[in-house]
Amino acid sequence: MFEVLQLQARAQGLALREPPTEPTTCCGRGCNGCVWEGYLDAAEYWRQEALLQIDPVNFA
Repeated sequence: MFEVLQLQARAQGLALREPPTEPTTCCGRGCNGCVWEGYLDAAEYWRQEALLQIDPVNFA
């Protein structure tokens, strides 16, 4: 998703901020408030922000 949106933005002459980085500290025990939950929230926010900037008419 990140790569596709970044490529589309570049094709339209836009520069998006860097997407969130994947966490490296997950213990794998399914904790409530896992670092992956925060990452997925941040990734969704990044996606929504990117889509607001990209012209949907020119989305390839």
